[in-house]
Amino acid sequence: MEQAHSLLLNEEACSQLREHQRAEFVFEWLRFLKKLLPADVKKNQKRLVEQLTTVLTGSPGPPTRLLLAQCLALVYRVGDSLTSSLTVDRCNDIIRSKDDSPSFLAAVACLGVLYEQLGRLLINSFKESVANLLKATKSAESQGRCEIMLCIEKILKGLGVSAMSCHRDIYKAARTCLTDRSMAVRCAAAKCLLELQREAVFLWSTELENVATLCFRAFEGSNYDVRVGISKLLGTLLASALEPRQAIAPRPGSKRNSLKEVMELLSSGFLRGGAGFLRASGDMLKGISSVSRDVRVGITQTCVVFVSILGGAWLETHFSCLLSLLMEWVSHARATQYPADAVSCHCCASFILRATLGTLLGEKAQIAAAKEICQLISKQKRVVDAALHEGNMEARVRPADVAASQHVLVCALLELGSLLQDLSSTAAPLLLDTSIGMLDTVISVLLHPSASARLAAAWCLRCVAVGNPAQVAVLLDRCAERLNALKSCPEAVAGYSAAIAALLGAVQLCPLGISHSKGKVVMTLAEDLLRSAAQNSRISVQRTQGGWLLLSALFTLGPTVMEHHLPRLLLLWKCAFPLSVKDVENELRRGDSFTWQVTLEGRAGALCAMKSLVVHCKDLLTDDVISRLLPLLSCAVALLNQLPSIIKSYGNQIKNAATVFRLRVYEILTMLEPKTYEGNRVNVQSVPLIDSLVTEVPTPLPPASALTAAAVQLFGVIFPHLGIQQKAQILEQFCEFVRQLKGARQQTVQIHVAAAFCCTLKCLASSRRELGSEEVQIPALSLLLGALEGSNPLLRCMAAEGLARLVQVLNDPNFTVSITLMSFDKLKTARDAITRTGHALALSAVYRYLSGISSPQYLSACVGVLFTLSQDSTSHEVQMWALHALSMVVDLAGPLYHSHLEASFTLVLRLLLSTPHTHVEVQQSLGRCLNALITSMGPDLQGVCAVRTSCLVGCAVMQDIQDCLVQAQAISCLQQLHMFAPRFVNLASLVPSLCINLCSSYLSLRRAVVACLRQLAQREAVEVSEHAVALVKELPCRDNTQLGESEVGLEGALFSLLDRESDPRLCRDIQETLVHMMSLAAESSLAHWLKLCKDVLSASQEEDGDRYDDSSAFHAKSESSGPFNNLRWSTRVFSMECVCRIIAQCENRDLAHFNMALAQEQRLHESADYVVLHLADLIRMAFMAATDHSDQLRLAGLQTLLVIIRKFSNVPEPEFPGHVILEQYQANVGAALRPAFHVDAPPNVTAKACQVCSAWIASGVISDLRDLRRVHQLLASSLAKVQVGRDVTSQLYNESTFTMETLAVLKAWAEVYITAVQGSRQRESPGSHLQQQSDEAGTADPAGAGLLKLVQTDLATLSRLWLAALQDHALLTLPSQYSSQLPSTGGSFYTAEMVEQARPHYYSAWATILHATALWLNSTGFIMSTSLSSVKSPEDVNTDRLHLILGISVEFLCSPHSGDQMENISSCLQALQALLEVPWPRSKVGNDQALSVELLSVLHRLIVTRESPSIQLAVLELVRQIVCAAQEHVNEKRHSKETVPEFGEGRDTGGLVPGKSLVFGALELCLCTLVRKLPQLSPKLAGSPTGRGGQTCFLSNTDCRLVTSALAILSELPSICSPEGSVSVLPTVLYLLLGVLREAVKGSVGAESGQLVPGILQALRTVLTSPMSRAEKSRGAWTELLRCALHTLLESWHSVDEVTTLTSLTIFLLYASAEVTTVEPLQTRCIQAFRDSLESKDPVVLSRSYQLLVSLFQGPALVARPFILALGGRLVSQLEEVEKSRPQGPAELQAVQDAIRALEALVFAADETHRPQLVAVLLPILISLLLDENALASAPAASRSLHESALRDLMRIGPQHSAVFKALMASAPHMKARLEAAVKGNQESVNTKAQAPRVISKNTPSIQLKINFL
Repeated sequence: MEQAHSLLLNEEACSQLREHQRAEFVFEWLRFLKKLLPADVKKNQKRLVEQLTTVLTGSPGPPTRLLLAQCLALVYRVGDSLTSSLTVDRCNDIIRSKDDSPSFLAAVACLGVLYEQLGRLLINSFKESVANLLKATKSAESQGRCEIMLCIEKILKGLGVSAMSCHRDIYKAARTCLTDRSMAVRCAAAKCLLELQREAVFLWSTELENVATLCFRAFEGSNYDVRVGISKLLGTLLASALEPRQAIAPRPGSKRNSLKEVMELLSSGFLRGGAGFLRASGDMLKGISSVSRDVRVGITQTCVVFVSILGGAWLETHFSCLLSLLMEWVSHARATQYPADAVSCHCCASFILRATLGTLLGEKAQIAAAKEICQLISKQKRVVDAALHEGNMEARVRPADVAASQHVLVCALLELGSLLQDLSSTAAPLLLDTSIGMLDTVISVLLHPSASARLAAAWCLRCVAVGNPAQVAVLLDRCAERLNALKSCPEAVAGYSAAIAALLGAVQLCPLGISHSKGKVVMTLAEDLLRSAAQNSRISVQRTQGGWLLLSALFTLGPTVMEHHLPRLLLLWKCAFPLSVKDVENELRRGDSFTWQVTLEGRAGALCAMKSLVVHCKDLLTDDVISRLLPLLSCAVALLNQLPSIIKSYGNQIKNAATVFRLRVYEILTMLEPKTYEGNRVNVQSVPLIDSLVTEVPTPLPPASALTAAAVQLFGVIFPHLGIQQKAQILEQFCEFVRQLKGARQQTVQIHVAAAFCCTLKCLASSRRELGSEEVQIPALSLLLGALEGSNPLLRCMAAEGLARLVQVLNDPNFTVSITLMSFDKLKTARDAITRTGHALALSAVYRYLSGISSPQYLSACVGVLFTLSQDSTSHEVQMWALHALSMVVDLAGPLYHSHLEASFTLVLRLLLSTPHTHVEVQQSLGRCLNALITSMGPDLQGVCAVRTSCLVGCAVMQDIQDCLVQAQAISCLQQLHMFAPRFVNLASLVPSLCINLCSSYLSLRRAVVACLRQLAQREAVEVSEHAVALVKELPCRDNTQLGESEVGLEGALFSLLDRESDPRLCRDIQETLVHMMSLAAESSLAHWLKLCKDVLSASQEEDGDRYDDSSAFHAKSESSGPFNNLRWSTRVFSMECVCRIIAQCENRDLAHFNMALAQEQRLHESADYVVLHLADLIRMAFMAATDHSDQLRLAGLQTLLVIIRKFSNVPEPEFPGHVILEQYQANVGAALRPAFHVDAPPNVTAKACQVCSAWIASGVISDLRDLRRVHQLLASSLAKVQVGRDVTSQLYNESTFTMETLAVLKAWAEVYITAVQGSRQRESPGSHLQQQSDEAGTADPAGAGLLKLVQTDLATLSRLWLAALQDHALLTLPSQYSSQLPSTGGSFYTAEMVEQARPHYYSAWATILHATALWLNSTGFIMSTSLSSVKSPEDVNTDRLHLILGISVEFLCSPHSGDQMENISSCLQALQALLEVPWPRSKVGNDQALSVELLSVLHRLIVTRESPSIQLAVLELVRQIVCAAQEHVNEKRHSKETVPEFGEGRDTGGLVPGKSLVFGALELCLCTLVRKLPQLSPKLAGSPTGRGGQTCFLSNTDCRLVTSALAILSELPSICSPEGSVSVLPTVLYLLLGVLREAVKGSVGAESGQLVPGILQALRTVLTSPMSRAEKSRGAWTELLRCALHTLLESWHSVDEVTTLTSLTIFLLYASAEVTTVEPLQTRCIQAFRDSLESKDPVVLSRSYQLLVSLFQGPALVARPFILALGGRLVSQLEEVEKSRPQGPAELQAVQDAIRALEALVFAADETHRPQLVAVLLPILISLLLDENALASAPAASRSLHESALRDLMRIGPQHSAVFKALMASAPHMKARLEAAVKGNQESVNTKAQAPRVISKNTPSIQLKINFL
């Protein structure tokens, strides 16, 4: 195929190919040439034209000739067009040959495209061409006529007004073709006339009536495509006649067509059809309808086209005219002569209304239309009411008038219901408008004498309820009240019962439900109706029907409601049936027709209620209930067998009731499991199913059709449970029935029987039961084989499915082989199409349920046969079935088919290139086959070039075919190719074709397009969007009206399509496509997407504007400034969801998205966009949505507002430091929230608003106390509403909504209170950020300070409600075995019936409420007023509250379902921390060791299973509090007189029992924490890969905090033990402490070790100072263990961090007892450690060593003396050397100064007697550090600083030891002179500084913070 990719045809390569390959080669060359032709071809034009002409005369196939025509026209358009007339003449010559050869068809196609592309360049020859074409039309076959019409259409398109001279001739020819017997010719003629009417004014002026009549005739016997084409033609003509697009020259006697005339024209066709006068008159005389359904359906489509072209503005203006026309149609006697005609007319009128009102009008216009329809209904009802109540009998309404009124009301009510349901809560003001009285009008129809009108009114009320859930309870009460009042009126009973049933059925579609009490009201109503049915025979039937209808509908409320009514229902069911089967026989002897009618109606209703029980309340279907229903079913089955005799006795009066009763019996038996009644008294074997299956269905009687379907289903359920003989007998009986019947009846019965047996086989396969022996198999096979050769295609399909199921059930290879061999033999011998199609399908279906085809031999044979059948051009039906079978074989064979792939691709492509376009069924089968082949190839398509090229060529052929299903399959194939080999699919050609078909009128094509776009958008969204925009710019204006504007792109087109679509699957795909496009392109095109969402949201803001030109009435103009028109609320809701997605996507991207300053800065340097720059638009969109009429949109707007608050609340405002960016939008947020707190707002809206309100307050954005009060007032109003309670206000919704709203309010208040308390604590804590800010500002934050005061005003109420909610939650979390402990009346905020519905609401709110309650108890200190506890003492109340909070927390933290509830876990931990901050609960926990141990166990599990650092830190903090509580308890016991001082864990033995010991639990938890962060601590993990051996464990700041917290807890554990217990625990504590210290000093914890060391040293100090170290019983053991610890510490001396090691040694020396440190060799090694450190060259180490020596010298004399003796001399010598080598830097200076401090400490540590001698040593050293005057000026800064420091020390120490000082000065004159010079120089310096202005240094901090752990 690569050789075909050239400008000129490679004739040499082409000649070497076989014929079918040559056709593919030529087609591929033409495809390539079409892409290449925009280039210059003048050099090769002559040769190229010759080659194209050769192809033209070479009999090209349909796809090739179309492509050939396009290439030929492009050659002349791009190149030299002078010789184009020669090609036209050549085509005319071929056309004159008057044959239907492929060359003739190709010449016609080429002629059309040449004129279309070249237009007026060929004006000289067009008359001759048109004449030739019109002449050829008379003798051409159907395919030729079709091509000629399409050719003339293209000629007209190309020439435009220049072809006017031939318009009349073309019109005459098209008239004939428009009623051609070939459907393809009719379609082509319609297209031709549609193009002709653009310039031929006479078509929609003088000839309009004739064309309309012609179109009506063309509708006769038409198919869908014909009706679409002709309706488009006629609708366009009518629109042009009404609103002409061009001026018409006035003629004498002519006038412009009026709307009335146009509508009369449509009415004549709808009511009288397109037949002539004589035929219509004859039909009327015969008493039959003269108008076929095809005509009426065609006129229906015409009306839709007509109105759609005129547009929404025209429809809004003239809706009343359109409505009256449609109502005239449905009420006319001609249209309602027969029930089937009436139903058909109803459907037509409803379709017109739905297709126009539902798509063209915005919400305001739809509301106006609803008012118009309501007025019509009211008018109709008044007319009927007046006639019915008229006293004069002669003036009473006739039955015909009632029937006409009924039809009008049905259509009007159905459309009104659809409008109100679509408008949803937007229509709430309309429903509440008393001047319109819409609900009153609809309810009044419930009293109409016609049952269909009453049912339509009931359905309309149901639609109202679905769209406006607030109306459900109101309407139920109203209908129930009217039903009670009008029980004696048959119409009222029937109408109001139907209305109540419809409303109950709508409840399951209303998320907020209805009150549980409504079910009780309806149950009472139903019982009353059933019990009073026998009181008045005039209304017995209505009451019986109404009662059971109410009960059936009641079950839709679910098992929660119905479990309370089930005993009463069982009693009603029992009363509806005889006591036994014998009583059924006795009933036959009494009664009349009316009695039996009432009886059958009642029992059918009872069975319907049983069915409703099974469908909606299956949980209530217990064994006990089933056992009580089975006797009733036995009686029903017994009566079923007696029905024929009853009907025979009492006539057809009870036939309908009997049919319904039989239907209900079948349905309930089908739904129940056969095992429930198998072996019981229900004799299902006697159910007369065969009569139902072999009865032909009467079309006008829907119950009979339903009866047959139910019989089919029930047969499949019962048959597997019969005996072998019964099975065989039934199947033989079926075969005999079929043989005896003939004609259409035989076909109908055969279909029913085959369907029933297929259901049987399916049930057998699913239950893995056996069919039976050969006795059953023979008649079964005979039955299926007979059906396989039936004349009905549906029957053959069912037979093939049945054979596949039979093979699956039998699972016998021999049987399978015999079936296939039989089919092979039949295909070899049979020549009729029916047999061949049936057995071809059977071959492919046999292995359908046997895991596919696994035999290569069978596959080869099957493929060979199907290949042969696929090429049978004599029978296109055989081709279609064979290709369909081949596609199934490809799917079933899987990889086994790979050896046949190449041949299959060749076959499919050859057939695609040769099959005429008129045989669309074959092309559809070819498409399915190609799709299966591509799927079979899979990823192999990336490498196989030839096969891939065949796939692409095949897809290109199918894309050019006009059939929608073929185009959809082409798109599906390209989608598969893109999935397996994406780089070979050209998006530049694929995307435009997808966009063009995006607005197709065919659902299947739109589905395929959107599915493909969804896949493309997942990876290449940007490229797809760019190609779509390019397409819109390239298309001419007349072709891109459906694709939208380039500014909104493909995304805007998808939003528009989403708004128009009603198919759920397609809507879901559109939404997913938009989401994928947004996820890939939203950040790069942020402004575009946000503007798009804003335009979508704003599209409902309708404004009336002037029309600027005459054409504005011809197209529906936008009534808003954006690119969208009147979008539905559901589309706008999705746009708000998109906004939230965009914000979420930006969250993980650039930080500038949520930083205004950074965004503004980066935007200066690069063309980037950030979401924070669009904050104003985001707020506006959220405000618009939150204040809309639609409740769903309000929820979406509030959710968006919540997202905005959470993401932007901390974004600072660059222009106003100290403020956040959201402060400027406080008014907008408040205005958006206010409507949600209105008294009429739905509970879910109020609940969401409470969430937003709390987030807004908690965000800290509100800076003004007045704004804070306004928002607080909203929450206060909701709190007041909660306090009123659920019993006071009228309950419009389910009781669980009160729970939802109440808990949402309480949670919001809890969040606000938590925020207020935390803010108050932060302000009160010294050194906090808020405190510093307020100090700098000079005032406290008024809003922050006022928040807590505002909350405290309602805190008493809130605390009570919070505790009640927590108590409810605690009860609801009890396991199911404790359900009996739940209160029988429910809880504080839920009812007993709504327990399950209430649980989710409690689960979402309890954690926040728990935290707030704990904070409140913390603030009160568990001190309560005695007046609040009249029953219990304050101690008991507090204990209950403590246990409530502890119990809820522990239960939740133990539960496995809390995995993803991090916020709830955090709230629990914070609540427990708040409790343990208070002394009273801390003492309770400390006194109860079991409780403490249980808490530690839960916390241990939590820290193991949760990796969140914040959770782990909170856990450790809580453990510390528990240990502190135990410590306080132990200390209290030790100081009391009742216990010994050695009280504590471990007692006398020192044993710590796991599971009962608090110390052991704390040890376990701390060990877990430490080992997870430092695996080296564990001997088992130290050398393992998990432990990472000697590798560095880099600990983060949070990890260091965790380790420090764990060590702090460890250090406190010995203090809560007894002396013996402390000895048991001390080794572990010391091991872990020293282990962490070892890792820290080794540098194996990373750079954060500096944060870890202070915590380690603090913990070590705590252990060393433990009171147990001095206790008498444990002192010796502690001393020994501490010596070992000190030894261990000394062993790790050679470490990286000497300073830390020295510090830890110093802590040991200072805080351990002298018995530990003074023993040898520990003391010597400690001294040596310090001696070694004094030899260090590192000034930092030296400095720290001197500092530690200061501490040691000042320590106890027993510890200090050895160090003074050992290190004093070294200290003096080092200081004496300083004079020779003075410090050069700050570190060295600090070391010298610290050394001086150490020597000074040594001096003052000496006895008073020896101190003068040491001072005499210190003073010369200090004097030696002084510099003379000359050296001081040039000395370094460090040396000068040392000089000044030494001088200060001398002046401080000298006076203290004046005698020594004077003696030294007297004995050493040089020292005196040096000192005096230094003092003099210092005095001069002081005087100079005093005269100079004071300069405050800003670099050096005024306060230096140090942490001294010594």
